[in-house]
Amino acid sequence: MHDSRRNLPQLLGEARRWFDEALLAALAEAGAEPVSPTQTQLFAALDEEGTTVAALARRMGVTRQTAHQAVHGLVAAGLLERAPDPASARQRLIRRTGEGERIHGQAERILNELEARLAERIGTQAVAALRAALEAPWGPPPTAGGPPPAAGGPSASAAG
Repeated sequence: MHDSRRNLPQLLGEARRWFDEALLAALAEAGAEPVSPTQTQLFAALDEEGTTVAALARRMGVTRQTAHQAVHGLVAAGLLERAPDPASARQRLIRRTGEGERIHGQAERILNELEARLAERIGTQAVAALRAALEAPWGPPPTAGGPPPAAGGPSASAAG
């Protein structure tokens, strides 16, 4: 018998696409410069004071080349700029321009509205539970053949 339930990574991916597609559509409707889902992910991964490309790549789980390409497109669009890194003469910080800050604020407002719409569809308690589960400390990824979770740990309390 085949289990037809989708696994959590699939469901999380679909949820991410739901937000990405709605965000990109709302930004386009508002007349913002078109960006890719990778560029929106990079934009969200930036620190206020700026972030190196290597740090952005780690946060996004992509190669440095992919992060560089996304940065290049956003710099060309006038949303990001490269600035000297005061901590290292060899590195540059990627940070938002004034226009990038404006678009970032607009995107945050849209995402808040999307979260409210999701709550209307699935309920505020479901959204709160989803947020709590995603914000909980998961610890490092388990290794194959590693020890099972400790009794009474997060997985035991989630099951009961």
